[in-house]
Amino acid sequence: MSNPESSSTVRRRAPVPRADCALAQATEEIGDRWSLLILREAFFGVMRYDDIREDLGIPRSVLTDRLAKLVARGLLEKRPYREAGDRQRFGYSLTEKGRNLALTFIALTHWSEAHVLGALGPIEIVDQETGRGLRVALVDDEGRIVPAERAVPKVRVQDG
Repeated sequence: MSNPESSSTVRRRAPVPRADCALAQATEEIGDRWSLLILREAFFGVMRYDDIREDLGIPRSVLTDRLAKLVARGLLEKRPYREAGDRQRFGYSLTEKGRNLALTFIALTHWSEAHVLGALGPIEIVDQETGRGLRVALVDDEGRIVPAERAVPKVRVQDG
């Protein structure tokens, strides 16, 4: 979204209260840094508790808490599995609601490559059928790509 540098007015308040803002509510639903990193693991197909903990270097108590919250919010689901010679355990996988965050994660990855890493990262998102790289884009109601600098917030007029 655009925040024009040439604007001469200073906005004192967001256009809608936090409780009514979809973006604010999404951040509340997804959670904190650890929750985002756990979801990242799930996007890469890492399901086992110990593997997630080792990859992230996250304390057990924090991982247990965040997994419970992500399951309760419907972003992850517990799935039983059993490895040879072991007792049944539970892994964690994305629900449909969690998988629907894919565009958000791809957009964050592209932003990081441009503004944090300053280079292409080691993972590329490609079309499974063609192998061609994919990018997230803003598209208008008629299917035309719109540059991000033209995107501005506009309060919707509510019917009724």
